[in-house]
Amino acid sequence: MSKNNVRVAPEWERVDNAILEELRQHSVANLGDALDRLNIVDGGIAPIWPGARSVGTALPVMTVAGDNKAVIAALDHIRPGDVVVINASGYEGRAILGDNLAQRFDLYGAAGAVVDGYVRDRDIIAELGIPIFARGLTPAGPWKNGPGSIGEPVAIGGVVVNPGDIVAADGDGVIIIPPHRAAEVIAAVREIVALEESKDAEVATLRKQHA
Repeated sequence: MSKNNVRVAPEWERVDNAILEELRQHSVANLGDALDRLNIVDGGIAPIWPGARSVGTALPVMTVAGDNKAVIAALDHIRPGDVVVINASGYEGRAILGDNLAQRFDLYGAAGAVVDGYVRDRDIIAELGIPIFARGLTPAGPWKNGPGSIGEPVAIGGVVVNPGDIVAADGDGVIIIPPHRAAEVIAAVREIVALEESKDAEVATLRKQHA
């Protein structure tokens, strides 16, 4: 443990933006089907405002329940396209971040944040359009004592998240895609979309027949 009690892992690889751009075209539900319906974070973690969407690479943070010292320290390690993934023990009593930290994430290039815990300032964050996913809301502010870690694997909503994993999140929830499976998932989700489009066309034809 470093002397400031927030441990930082060595640098890790991030996936190419072209892969992220391809994944941005698809819903979490379809990506989940393409990933064998695995690695889907439990439904308790949801967008804090309607329409929030995010795809990026995971910057994992582990923090003590109700404390955000490690979350603040993570600002120094954000790279464009990162999604800050925070294990805050699902704690309901304190918000781990609010509008100020959310704005700083956005300023430093983060694609959003996923918090296994609570946050605050929903209305401001929604107005700014910063995608934040969390277990819930509370106005109570956090402590800032530590300890914590940055860039080490964490678990959120029953799924292990490694640094550099792909995070996709929308109105349905959150999925974690291991980078080594990205090409496989992209190929599979294209087939899923094509199949769904054919089913939608079939329904449209039936509607006309029953009009």
